[in-house]
Amino acid sequence: MALVCFLSWSYGLLGLQLSSHLLACHSQRFNFFFWRLDYAGISLMIICSFFAPIYYAFSCHPYSRLFYLTSISLLGFLAIVTLLAPALSAPRFRSFRATLFLSMGFLGVIPAVHAVVIHRDHPQIFVALGFEMMMAVMYAAGAGFYVSRFPERWKPGAFDIAGHSHQIFHVFVVAGALAHSAATLVLLNWRQGLPNCDVLNQFGSRSHLVGDEDDRGLFEYPLP
Repeated sequence: MALVCFLSWSYGLLGLQLSSHLLACHSQRFNFFFWRLDYAGISLMIICSFFAPIYYAFSCHPYSRLFYLTSISLLGFLAIVTLLAPALSAPRFRSFRATLFLSMGFLGVIPAVHAVVIHRDHPQIFVALGFEMMMAVMYAAGAGFYVSRFPERWKPGAFDIAGHSHQIFHVFVVAGALAHSAATLVLLNWRQGLPNCDVLNQFGSRSHLVGDEDDRGLFEYPLP
C-alpha cells in the first residue's frame, strides 16, 4: 500500500505538470492557478516519497515510524500552504521554491541514518541507501538547472523549443523517481523475507546470513 501511494501520486504529479504546461499559457488567471497547483503537486510527491521507505524500514518500530511520517507530513503541509500564496508564484521567488523543495527532500537524511543504525547488519539497507543517494543527486542536479536557467541564459532564444532548463529539470525528476522506486522495491523484498516483528523483537534486529541462495535471495536467521 505504501508503494502504491508513492507510485499513484508520481503519476498524478506528472499529469498535473502536463496540465500546467498545456494550460498555463491560456490567461494570467490560468497561469497563476496551474503553476501553484504544480508547486503543490511537487510538495505532495516529496511527502509521499517518504511513506514507503519509512513504512518498511521502521515496520517493527511503530513509534519511530509514526514520528517520522507525522513530522514530514506536517512540514509538507506547511510548505504547500506557503507555496499556494500568490506572491510566491512570482519569478523572483524561483530560487526560494527550489530551496524549499530541496530542504524537504533532505529531511530524509535523518530517518535514513536512523534506519542504517538499527539495520546495519542487513546489506539490503545499504543497497536501498545507494539508490536513495542517486535520487538525491538527480533531484539536486535538476534543481540546479531550474535555478540557474542554463543553458538558455547562455544563448537566449536557442532553446525555446527543446533543451531548456525546465525540460532538463523534468528529466532529472523522472530519473530520481525511478531511483527512489528501485530503493523502495529493495526494502519491500527485504522486509518480506524477514520474520514477523514479534520474532525480531524477541531475538533483536541483528542477523547473520547462512545457507544457500534460492529464488528470494539469502536465508536470514536471527542471532541468539
